[in-house]
Amino acid sequence: MTRKTVRIAMNGVTGRMGYRQHLVRSLLALREQGGLDLGDGTVLWPEPVLVGRRAPALKALAERHGLEHWATDLEAVLADPAVDIYFDAQVTSAREEALKKAIAAGKHVYTEKPTATGLDGALELARLATAAGVRHGVVQDKIFLPGLLKLKRLIDGGFFGRILSVRGEFGYWVFEGDWQEAQRPSWNYRAEDGGGIVVDMFPHWEYVLHELFGRVRSVQALATTHIPQRWDENGKPYDATADDAAYGIFELEGGAVAQINSSWAVRVHRDELVEFQVDGTEGSAVAGLRTCRAQHRSATPKPVWNPDIPATEVFRDQWQEVPDNGEFDNGFKAQWELFLRHVYADAPYHWDLLAGARGVQLAELGLRSSAEGRRIDVPEIGL
Repeated sequence: MTRKTVRIAMNGVTGRMGYRQHLVRSLLALREQGGLDLGDGTVLWPEPVLVGRRAPALKALAERHGLEHWATDLEAVLADPAVDIYFDAQVTSAREEALKKAIAAGKHVYTEKPTATGLDGALELARLATAAGVRHGVVQDKIFLPGLLKLKRLIDGGFFGRILSVRGEFGYWVFEGDWQEAQRPSWNYRAEDGGGIVVDMFPHWEYVLHELFGRVRSVQALATTHIPQRWDENGKPYDATADDAAYGIFELEGGAVAQINSSWAVRVHRDELVEFQVDGTEGSAVAGLRTCRAQHRSATPKPVWNPDIPATEVFRDQWQEVPDNGEFDNGFKAQWELFLRHVYADAPYHWDLLAGARGVQLAELGLRSSAEGRRIDVPEIGL
């Protein structure tokens, strides 16, 4: 067995998502399991190179996890021939320029989404990476969640018959930051810093819908700012200039209709923070992050509307739990493994920068739909 060290520049790991999901739950988890076995006698050993602006924070992270390499000079890291891959989990406004530098330096790139602040920039990144001949991927973690993997199993098995509709509910109450600390960074609520729930979540909805049900053909959305003032990390009040809730209707290829509500100003009254209900001619299912429940046509009760008496049925008890039927790894880690196999074993991989551009496109058209108050077609894009 040959161990191959793979140096990965990780920019933005001092943030919540970059640190928790990508560094700790993905690359460090791979190291804990002994590396990634490619099946040909080679084991990949990820060696993170932590990159960011705050030297003390980077140094502390490196010491906490026994890592040797960290830097505040991105250009110097990209100039290092020992670094193979550049990963970006920065704020959206800083991502596009950093990815361009990495591509120009000949690095394979893997990035959080959205990949750019607009469709033109996202498409340019895809074209640059393709022209440079580097491998490129975009994080699309939701489709690797246990609940959605179970849902896909039902779809692939023909459980639903003809799928009619998809209804999604996502969100939770993000505290304003005055009397309780906010769970999300303040830049999320400033449009000038790339914030807003549409640019954050519509790229997720694009790939979930595209991968499971079909390409989005049109979008009609209403984006709004329910809470106009918040308090930042230093307790200072600021005006929220970005949308904190969005209500979208998506027409899908094949005729199904998806309706997804996204909000950082909603209190949770559901089993999980995100849930999708799929209804078809032969059956229905409700999938969350981890669980999935189904109800087949043959076992569907016959409710009768009668507002004069209390409900006589416990509707949730009429659904069957979809079994795990296997082990589900962390979704971020699972996609990291696929990307590393793509780079070093030429395994197929289609969650690339063009797929990321589709997410940016849907967010851009969703905001335009909201501003203009009309449904907008979503054209296919390509290089």
